[in-house]
Amino acid sequence: MLNKENAIRGIIFDMDNTLLQSHIDFPAMKQAIAHFLIREGTLTREFSIAPHTTSTILAHVKEEGASEEVLTAALQIAEGYELTGMEGAGLEPGALELLDKLQGNYGLALVTNNSYAAALRALENTGIKERFDLIVGRDQMEAMKPSPSGNLFVLNHFSEIEANAWISVGDSWIDGQAAKEARIPFISYGNGVPLMVEKGVKPAAHIDKLLSLLDYV
Repeated sequence: MLNKENAIRGIIFDMDNTLLQSHIDFPAMKQAIAHFLIREGTLTREFSIAPHTTSTILAHVKEEGASEEVLTAALQIAEGYELTGMEGAGLEPGALELLDKLQGNYGLALVTNNSYAAALRALENTGIKERFDLIVGRDQMEAMKPSPSGNLFVLNHFSEIEANAWISVGDSWIDGQAAKEARIPFISYGNGVPLMVEKGVKPAAHIDKLLSLLDYV
C-alpha cells in the first residue's frame, strides 16, 4: 500500500495516454511492423500478435536473432507513426495542474517507448517539457518497456534518491511490469487494470483522475 509515510521523493511518468492524449495509431503501427518483420523473415506468419505490443514483438525477434539493421528499420517505421500521432496531441485532464504542483518538490522523470525525438516534440508542443528533470526515450534504453531498462536509467541518474522513494505512474500493463521489475511501486491510471491483472501486474494504487495522485505523495 502507498501512503504519505512512504516519503516519496521522485515520480516516473509514462507519456501516451497518461499525461498526453496522443493520436498514435498503436494497432496500425503494430501491424505495419509485424508485416515488415514477416517480409524480412524474422517473424513467422503463425506468430500471434494480438497479445503483444510493438515493444514485445521487437523484443521477441531480437531474442530470435534479428539483425540490428532490421530492428533499426522497424523502429524507423514506429517513429513515423509516433511523429504523425504527436501532431495536435493534447494533455490529459489535470496534467498541467498536477505537474505545476509537483515541480520543484519531487524529482520528475518521464519514461516512454517513443523515440526521444517524438517525445520531445510532443512535450514541447504541449508546453510541459520544462516540467521534467529527465526525459527518457527508447534511445536511452537497452530494451523498451515492459523491460525495466528505462526506469533503471532514471534510478541511476538520480543516484541520490533511493529506489523505494520513487513511484511510477502509467496507463498500461507494460508500465506496471517495468516498474515491478525495477522494484518501484506502481500507480495505474485509467481503465487498464483488468489487463494488468491478467498480465500479472498488481498496482499499489489506482487513480481515475491525475490530480488524485496528490493523495499518494
